[in-house]
Amino acid sequence: MGPSKHPARTAAIRRHPFAGRRLGGSLTILFWLGLTVAAGAQGAVRSVHGDWQIRCDTPPGAQGEQCALIQSVVAEDRSNAGLTVIVLKTADQKSKLMRVVAPLGVLLPSGLGLKLDNVDVGRAGFVRCLPNGCVAEVVMDDKLLGQLRTAKTATFIIFETPEEGIGFPLSLNGLAEGYDKLP
Repeated sequence: MGPSKHPARTAAIRRHPFAGRRLGGSLTILFWLGLTVAAGAQGAVRSVHGDWQIRCDTPPGAQGEQCALIQSVVAEDRSNAGLTVIVLKTADQKSKLMRVVAPLGVLLPSGLGLKLDNVDVGRAGFVRCLPNGCVAEVVMDDKLLGQLRTAKTATFIIFETPEEGIGFPLSLNGLAEGYDKLP
């Protein structure tokens, strides 16, 4: 993720209940993409770690259950603007991924920005858009995972225009513990 050059305003957010329809749609997006994560809307909550949940499911055709650490937030002033952040280990346990499902209408070339404790970490590109949102993906190295473990807050930034970013604050409370519990 390279540094961001544009300021972002922060959206007022509310935690989105995971049993709601919006998350089900986000999980369905993951299923459509064929990603190695809990994919169906029936994904069961395995455990709660601060503001994060581990959800697990066995997608059709998978040899075993797959789990992901998930948190969703929705802007209080925009019911159609929300983010779902999914952290997972690949099935072979060799890679760590962060996938962010952003609302439709984002400016794709600007990517998704990330600040940790108000320090710019950089941007990730969007890999695909589907009817329910656009997905950005980052392969997390040990440095980024360490930053996520020690930071207090993350702000994910989407862009509607090249000049205007909207920041979605996301709590990192429970991320380290939840990540360590991922199978």
